[in-house]
Amino acid sequence: MVGHQPVGHCDAGAVWLQWQCRCRPECGCAHRRPRVHEHRRQSLVLSDSLKFHDLPRLFQVALCLAGLFIVTAEASAAPRNVIFILTDDQRYDEMGFLNPILQTPHIDAMAAEGVHFRNAFVTTSLCSPSRASILTGQYMHNHGVVDNNSGVSSGARFFPEYLQEQGYQTAFFGKWHMGEAGSSHGELDRPQPGFDHWLSFAGQGHYYPVKRNGKVNTFNINGERVPQTGYITDELTDYTIDWLQRLRDDDKPFFVYLSHKAVHADFKPPRRYENLYAEAEIPVPASQADTEENYRGKPMWVKNQRNSWHGVDFPYHSTLDVQEYKRQYHRALTAVDDSIGRIQDWLEGNDLADDTIVILMGDNGFMFGEHGLIDKRNAYEESMRVPMLMRYPGIDEPGRTVDRIVAGIDIGPTVLDIAGVDTMPPQFEGASMLPLAQGKSLPDWRDDLLYEYYWEFNYPMTPTTFALRTERFKLIQYHGVWDIEELYDLENDPREMNNLIEDPQFLDVRVRMREELFKRLANNDRAHVIPYTEKWGPGAHSRNREGSPAAPFPPDWLKTPEDDGLRDFMVPDRKRLQQRKAKEKQPPDQ
Repeated sequence: MVGHQPVGHCDAGAVWLQWQCRCRPECGCAHRRPRVHEHRRQSLVLSDSLKFHDLPRLFQVALCLAGLFIVTAEASAAPRNVIFILTDDQRYDEMGFLNPILQTPHIDAMAAEGVHFRNAFVTTSLCSPSRASILTGQYMHNHGVVDNNSGVSSGARFFPEYLQEQGYQTAFFGKWHMGEAGSSHGELDRPQPGFDHWLSFAGQGHYYPVKRNGKVNTFNINGERVPQTGYITDELTDYTIDWLQRLRDDDKPFFVYLSHKAVHADFKPPRRYENLYAEAEIPVPASQADTEENYRGKPMWVKNQRNSWHGVDFPYHSTLDVQEYKRQYHRALTAVDDSIGRIQDWLEGNDLADDTIVILMGDNGFMFGEHGLIDKRNAYEESMRVPMLMRYPGIDEPGRTVDRIVAGIDIGPTVLDIAGVDTMPPQFEGASMLPLAQGKSLPDWRDDLLYEYYWEFNYPMTPTTFALRTERFKLIQYHGVWDIEELYDLENDPREMNNLIEDPQFLDVRVRMREELFKRLANNDRAHVIPYTEKWGPGAHSRNREGSPAAPFPPDWLKTPEDDGLRDFMVPDRKRLQQRKAKEKQPPDQ
């Protein structure tokens, strides 16, 4: 279309530069996107007594050229838009450029054209606590969201609130999954502070609109209940693009938080991908084999968890094929890649790609048989390490890889840095990744990261876990259980197969990391949030080799996949009591 050629045009009637369209201001075409905010346009407006068409033609041209430099300089200094895309349960190596089985061309393009933070982690590998760390910039022991049932108790603000104060228009789409006083199990979906526009759903949400009982799932859109109508990944993307296209204020920079349900278990792909990867060979992790070698030096809980809800021998109390399960994961993840591509296409088609930084991150990783485990929660790499990509327009070195340790607590500081905030809120425990993305050397950047997970009664197989992860080593301690620590040399043992905790050659590493881990677990008041004594030695852990064997599991806990009620463990006892009383009141059958 001739009218939409990308050429400079000074419209005397509009008195401001329009780069993507020759049309006049009344034109409503989608390509008309002014590059400057209203207050910046005033630099080109003439006084009421002097009209543009009264000036000599040569001076008109000169004024337009002068305006070009003014607008270009000011637009480059203007706050950039930010889109933060959070995926669920996507671990660090589940991207096509790292896993050739996967088809993720748009994710791959983000890495090729932007920045890949190769050592990105979460400070806790569980949905709600990880999301709280992202939103507050705090470790779990400070923000207080220790499981999927509780809300932020520290009084910390969500970082989008600071963006609003900077003049940003903010919008949230997708999975919130955090509670607050009066809510339970992350069922909260009502609008939250920091967002001008809101769309969410209760709990984990659903991949498809209709439940098995025929009930239609719903969204909460700005306080109103709206039925879900399509596949969740596609529909969240539709709503996001619709807000960008129709509902936002073009005169404000924007921040979009797109929080996908996918690829959370149980993985359900869109119908277009039901047969994708059918012929792909899904490798079995070497550490999955139930061998003496694999479990030598491993904690007892790891071996025990193998035969549990979160283990390969009894996954979700079923006979699930873990490798086939991973195919479903890949299928659902490819739909997320479609979403990323659609958003990038919209940005490019609306002249916003050069003004918008896109960040992709996973809320935690996921195990597919490593060490005999499935799910997350633990401190192994597949659980705590996540993808982190940044599409950075104008980057001097596309395809840059950053090796420094970054984490979810760095998202808030990074976005505020992009927005031009000079002084970061004191609540933040993370730092801006923007200088790293720009290729700058930061000698004072962190050398390690704290990891914490607190035991859940619903999933008792994973103990409270504290870990310290440096660029080379990882120390893992367990609280409240009689079990061994773990120490891994990740440089020489990236799959964490050889526990060095008792190796005398690494005594200095063990001592140093134990001391640092204990220090890092103190909260903002310099107190430990749980009774926790610093570990300075092995403890009285020995048993008599010729004494009695370890106790077996209670007989009532031993089941088969065919037994009834294996997935009812989340039903509260109070509800069971009510059901029993109701049954007792029923008249006997005649």
